[in-house]
Amino acid sequence: MFQHFIRLQWKSFFRSSSMGKGLGLKIIMGFLAIYMLGSLALSGGFLFVILQKAFPNLDPVLVVSKYLLYWILAELFLRYFMQKLPVLDIKPFLTLPVKKSSITHYILGRSGVSFYNFLILFFFGPFAIVLLAQGYPTVKVLGWLLSLLGIVLSINYINFIINKSDKAFMVVGTVLLLTYAMDYFGWFPVKEYAGKVFYALYQNPIFTLVPIALAGATYWINYNYLRNRIFLDASLKQKTKLAETTDLAWTKRFGDIAPFLQLDMKLIWRNKRTKMQLFISLAMIFYGLIFYTMEDFGPTSALFVLVGILMTGIFLSNFGQFIPAWDSEYYSMMMAQNIPLRRYLESKVGLISVSIVVMFLLSIPYVYFGWKALVINFACAVYNLGINIPVILYFGSFNKKRIDLTKSAVGNIQGTSAIQFMVMIPLMVVPCTLYFVIKTFVSFEVAIGILCVLGATGYAFRKTIMDWMTERYRKKKYGMIAGFKEKNS
Repeated sequence: MFQHFIRLQWKSFFRSSSMGKGLGLKIIMGFLAIYMLGSLALSGGFLFVILQKAFPNLDPVLVVSKYLLYWILAELFLRYFMQKLPVLDIKPFLTLPVKKSSITHYILGRSGVSFYNFLILFFFGPFAIVLLAQGYPTVKVLGWLLSLLGIVLSINYINFIINKSDKAFMVVGTVLLLTYAMDYFGWFPVKEYAGKVFYALYQNPIFTLVPIALAGATYWINYNYLRNRIFLDASLKQKTKLAETTDLAWTKRFGDIAPFLQLDMKLIWRNKRTKMQLFISLAMIFYGLIFYTMEDFGPTSALFVLVGILMTGIFLSNFGQFIPAWDSEYYSMMMAQNIPLRRYLESKVGLISVSIVVMFLLSIPYVYFGWKALVINFACAVYNLGINIPVILYFGSFNKKRIDLTKSAVGNIQGTSAIQFMVMIPLMVVPCTLYFVIKTFVSFEVAIGILCVLGATGYAFRKTIMDWMTERYRKKKYGMIAGFKEKNS
């Protein structure tokens, strides 16, 4: 039966109308996969020597075991975004004498041979070979490697569970951040205790049964979950959900743009992709910890301007670059109504402006690393308000690709085009380059002042800029409407 499923999937791929595009993409991804696996194998082969030089008094297996917890949490976190779960169109099989258990086992089995499951083998496989060449006990090394495989398969099937739940994803992300924070700030020696647990898998091969049993348990949980939902009438049943309504009365203080603000806020909160953008924006406030804790950069480095632009303007970038594609489902209807286009754009500007102010306020604690960090973040916030908001609106006028908000947020690149990459140059490269040149040839104070003056000037001329921007969107209106109607864009 498995061979039959594989043959049907093979025919489905080659008979698809988008076969050329899919085949070309798979060839490119195949080359990237070969390069990545080769790099991992090479790194794993030299890992033993590197660890011996870096930690001469410690067993390399113990050192690796200390960092395995971070590998597991990071892989679980990344798989949520990157791993595409196997899909099988099961409706035609439900009217045929095909066992539902066979369908379920096939779906889970395909997931078991995912590319992501081979990453750890290509990295730790060469490392294990070196260990054997160095005289390490064969039983212990192979048991330890088998334990890692069991852990990876457990991660694979846990991803099935959390991929269906935003709450589970948030829990994993929070655990990852808290674990790193506790270890980094010395609140709790996570690496030490986790290292002892994973090192025990090497010292006592009998413990290999634990991760193998865990992999079996996660497989069984997923099997029961999928098996009990493979019914023909399950796809016909209408999904009902209790509607949660709120009048957002506090937005009325913003005047004529209040109705549009309410629509945007409801859109963000009710759809997975926009909600994910919001969560990513809030999490971005911790981005500064990566750089401010490094001593390699000076307190006035141009890199901190990039950090400031990203932290205070992450919502501007993530949400703003897809204006007005977020409303592509009903954009033609809005343009057919007596709705002032100027008010529509002002509502987007108002929402983004509030996000910049909020993100700057959240970044104030970075003054702990020096007053210059606070000044740079303030200058970046002002620059985002005055310059980058008009820039993102201008590039938004080129958007003609539809976004279906009912689609999953995972691996969804709907609405993405070359514009989304080009806009990064004026948003980030220009201010960083400008700051670097002025700071190098004049002074830090003048460079910060220029960023603030540019931002304030852009804000002062916002009325004129918005008049020009409204006229530009009006000229592009029919092209946008035509583009948003193309469902395969």
